[in-house]
Amino acid sequence: MKIIVWGLGYVGTVIAGCFAQMGHEVVGVDKLEAKLTALNEGKSPIKEPGLDELIQAGVRQGKIRGVSNGIPEVASADISLICVGTPSAPDGSTGLQYVRGVAAEIGDGLRETSRYHVVMMRSTIFPGTTRKVVLPILERHSQKTCGEDFGLVMNPEFLRESTAINDFFDPPYTVVGEFDPKSGDIATQLYAGIPGEVYRTAIETAELLKQTNNAFHALKVGFANEISRLSDRLGINGDQLMQMVCADTKLNISSAYLRPGFAFGGSCLPKDLRSITFHGQQLGENLPILQSILPSNERQVRAAALKVYDLNVRKIAVLGLSFKPNTDDLRESPVLKLIDDLWRDHRDIQVFDPDVQPEKLVGANREYLERQLPQIEKINRPSLEAALAGVEAVIVSHNRPEFKAAMQALPKQIAIINLASPQESYYPMGSVVSCETDQNVKQLQKT
Repeated sequence: MKIIVWGLGYVGTVIAGCFAQMGHEVVGVDKLEAKLTALNEGKSPIKEPGLDELIQAGVRQGKIRGVSNGIPEVASADISLICVGTPSAPDGSTGLQYVRGVAAEIGDGLRETSRYHVVMMRSTIFPGTTRKVVLPILERHSQKTCGEDFGLVMNPEFLRESTAINDFFDPPYTVVGEFDPKSGDIATQLYAGIPGEVYRTAIETAELLKQTNNAFHALKVGFANEISRLSDRLGINGDQLMQMVCADTKLNISSAYLRPGFAFGGSCLPKDLRSITFHGQQLGENLPILQSILPSNERQVRAAALKVYDLNVRKIAVLGLSFKPNTDDLRESPVLKLIDDLWRDHRDIQVFDPDVQPEKLVGANREYLERQLPQIEKINRPSLEAALAGVEAVIVSHNRPEFKAAMQALPKQIAIINLASPQESYYPMGSVVSCETDQNVKQLQKT
């Protein structure tokens, strides 16, 4: 394929060299003459191990060249890769001046050809930018229609400085956020021979993935550093401690606890967070990341309540009372707070949990339930069928096969808010659900 790489900064130069090595014809576009001179002389304009050799080989083989004006190149090219910078504005928003300028140039080039061309965003941008900013500029300048005359894809990069070439040829996965299947097909072909799974998804999902990954990396660094500071105060070897944290690949370094759902609860997580942050303050050590976790968890309960309010329903079933299924432990179960909030808002609540029989609870567990839900005797139901009788909406807090089967059998006018598996939620057509946690709520079919 003939590829135009718009922007010869760090990402653009690396992928230009790598795609040339794969046998593609690469044209690099940049406004800085010094970068173009270096590239055309077979030198990398940026420092990265092994990149000089890739660029030199590409120029020698006639696979790479640099130009200051890429518009005439569009007519004979298959793909444009937008790799320009997206610097932070003073208010934290993403600076899009370079993205807008390149999109206009590509659109001008598209106007002069009938050749189908795929535009691929590689710059890091916030969700909505490709569709709401780049797409209109392309269509306005080209006077053509996306999906018919040209394609559009968001293709985030996951290159680390100093290991970028290896990251390109051995990525964790390749992500193609496609406007339509044709665009995605061509973008996927570009990575033929590259190992790893290819995920084809919505444009907005691909946009958010890159920023989510970076935020998660930042969170991990910040978390480790907070634990290190606390360890120093206690005279503990923080490095050894974190080595043992990372040695647990069943829970700590794994996909466990990294699936969207409801707030956490139980006797351990909230208690230990309070303990570690309290004692950190006593030692004179501020731990802002750890201190923010419980408020964020409480926000998740509020977000669930907002979804119920947006549905404008009165009679609601809540399935699952304990903090997780197959236990009657109610300590700090977040669904109890949600139930109480809805009940106090004069919603008609009916609850059921096969593991929780209030009349059989004893000790601290019973005391906790009566303290958090003094109305439990009024709202508890003896069976799943009784809890679902006559309701307008169902809130599911546990993943249980009997709950899933019951949800599939419900009439389609009944909304389902599945806190345990959000992807299985169902909102009848016409429902307006708060975008606080779900901006793009899908209308799911009950099967």
